[in-house]
Amino acid sequence: MPDLVYYAIPGFFALMLLEAWLSARMGADAYERRDTAASLTMGLGNVVVNAGVKAALAWPLFSWLYAHRLFEIGSGPAAWLLLFFADDLTYYGWHRASHEVRLLWAAHENHHSSQRYNLSTALRQSWTTPFSTLPFYAVLPLLGFHPLMVATEVSVSLLYQFWIHTERIGRLPAWYERVFNTPSHHRVHHGANVEYLDRNHGGILIVWDRLFGTFEPERAPVRYGLTRNIETFNPFRIAFHEFVSMFRAARRATSWRDALGYLLRPPGWSPDGSSRTAAQLQAALRAGAAR
Repeated sequence: MPDLVYYAIPGFFALMLLEAWLSARMGADAYERRDTAASLTMGLGNVVVNAGVKAALAWPLFSWLYAHRLFEIGSGPAAWLLLFFADDLTYYGWHRASHEVRLLWAAHENHHSSQRYNLSTALRQSWTTPFSTLPFYAVLPLLGFHPLMVATEVSVSLLYQFWIHTERIGRLPAWYERVFNTPSHHRVHHGANVEYLDRNHGGILIVWDRLFGTFEPERAPVRYGLTRNIETFNPFRIAFHEFVSMFRAARRATSWRDALGYLLRPPGWSPDGSSRTAAQLQAALRAGAAR
């Protein structure tokens, strides 16, 4: 399965150098050597794992599903246009689930672990999300989209999302901000501010967030990172620390129901309510603002 992202890697590095140079000229402390090295190491690991998952799992599975497809969609312009929306909605569903189901969050969380926001953060990709995306994207070949078309559209979406990981671009024209994901929208998504948690999950389009109630505009300055930062640049700890924490909590649970809760409920959930999910924190924030 081809991946256009691989061909874009030289461009990624060129744009990171340009961003670092512009940031230095503006007096902004955008990059930190160890943080950037961790992000690039995560990205390299993702490339290796992703290639293996595609060869061993995705291509055989998607080919079989396409052979048993439900509809004949074809490969003309209308099919590509339909795939654009289907892929973007699929990405929204996977991305939102990755913030609301702790097992999926454990795979995705490392992308949010940097306390800086620059183009290298876009490359801080998980070593385990190639597995978590499979059940979501498997729907597309089953519906009738050819696996090569799916792979191409997924690459286009990832290429688009690279440039929105920056603070050097401010607000764009209002019409664009209403329809498309932008640096402003995605800065919110990476924010650890309570009001920004689990917001703006869109890939190329922001319309899904507006439709499904997960949109939040950029108002307050963004505090990047996690609600509890891990304070490490070790890529292995970045990749797996949330899995360790999650399984430890599940092992200490006093019932199977609570153990499954630690795996399948939102991050921050606990049986006794001693910790709170993003939705609970936001509800408390709104209640305090209303008084």
